[in-house]
Amino acid sequence: MIHSADVREWRNRDVIDPRGRKIGALEAVYVDTTTDTPAMATVRTGLPTRHRLVFVPLDEATLGPGYVKVAHPRGQVRKAPSMGMDDVLPAEREHEIFEHYDRPYEAGAERGRRLARG
Repeated sequence: MIHSADVREWRNRDVIDPRGRKIGALEAVYVDTTTDTPAMATVRTGLPTRHRLVFVPLDEATLGPGYVKVAHPRGQVRKAPSMGMDDVLPAEREHEIFEHYDRPYEAGAERGRRLARG
């Protein structure tokens, strides 16, 4: 299980898939506003002049020296909903991320955001 206290140390670590293939670098961790636990991460992918951020669930992630291993294959993560490096995820697009990973989605507290950048 991933502990919230470790989240700040994850930035720029390599994110790898179950087979050890590099997906990209961890940019930010998003917490679930209903449980206040790390739920998703954004991963910086693409060419240096065309970076974008894709989302990946952290519920089955494991930490290693210099990397975060996620439970989803590289191809699936790279096809996940994305945003530009300086963009903010609109609340009305959150459901797309959950659907991409076949996860149920419910809005956060008082029908607000489900994901908040940690």
